Amino acid sequence: MKNAKKLILVLVMLLSLVCPAATVAAAGPRELDIGDLPEWEMRLSSQSGRLLFSDSPEMVNRDGILYRDQVEGAGRLFFHHVNADAVAKRLEVLVENKSSKVARVAVRQYGLGGPGYAWMAIGKETLTSYLAGSQPYELAIPPGGAVPLSAVISETAVLPNMLISGMFDFTADRPVTVTVLMLPLLEDGAAFARTARVLAPDEYHLRGTFEGADRKLVAASPYDPAEDGPVALTLGDNQIDRYLTGVDATNGKPVINYGNYGVVYQLVIPSKSGGKIAYYLAPRGGEYAGAIGIDHPDATWRSVATPMGRVHFGTNRAEDFAFLGTYDSGETMVFTFSPPGASNLPVKIVVLPQ
Repeated sequence: MKNAKKLILVLVMLLSLVCPAATVAAAGPRELDIGDLPEWEMRLSSQSGRLLFSDSPEMVNRDGILYRDQVEGAGRLFFHHVNADAVAKRLEVLVENKSSKVARVAVRQYGLGGPGYAWMAIGKETLTSYLAGSQPYELAIPPGGAVPLSAVISETAVLPNMLISGMFDFTADRPVTVTVLMLPLLEDGAAFARTARVLAPDEYHLRGTFEGADRKLVAASPYDPAEDGPVALTLGDNQIDRYLTGVDATNGKPVINYGNYGVVYQLVIPSKSGGKIAYYLAPRGGEYAGAIGIDHPDATWRSVATPMGRVHFGTNRAEDFAFLGTYDSGETMVFTFSPPGASNLPVKIVVLPQ
């Protein structure tokens, strides 16, 4: 028996000498220095769509307009606000048609989180519900009229210190004005919007209109699990993956979307045949709570919580990573990713041969 154990040990040592990358990969990211992994080159394939981002002031302590701008064609609204007043309030998103003909707005996909006190959980809830898919609906806005983007939002009370967040994809067949408001609980939204003032942004100025709401990144070459070893893809660092620049439509000032919140990424990673590949998400900027969409012939789930089994992670850079599954190589992996509200960036997608 002792001789057999020695033989097994020798074989393991020889295997590690012959194929060290495969041995390290089999142990998982915990055995790797994720920050030093080679960066797998991703190229921007396409960028489209208009993003309206409303997150400043994040802590809203008075009534007024939080953000407002015009959209025609494909658009996305991402909002993230806390009622910082002493009484219950209501957040409203109005869509106004200033033309002389009926405007039709098709809401294609959306996610809503909160209101609630666990801010990271709400960011995760918003993204999880968005990735799960939604029942599309259409708004018909009469000439000179205004209607709520979502009846659910309009009918929801936001208590003091509660966060409410949402992400809505829509298409407008003519120019419409989208307005995000915080207002008294029983106030009529359309009437309030006619006289309300635009609130000043906070010091972070995370609001504005940005071109490039949808970002498609395609691997420069197929990943070869037999040759390439462990690699990583970095998202939301403003070096490898640049932040969007835009304009605050309420005051004309240039702004930066620090973190690319509201941007939806499609990450396309083809691979060569040769075994299986494991994928992980590792937060690198601090506490993180989100979800990621998965499209692969072997996938048995549409999206995965990051992390699973707990709300958030990210304080332990060596130990905190979310397993996204192990899949056959030779097929293309497609991830759908978006930075969740209240979470910290950047993150890395780690690719390991098995």
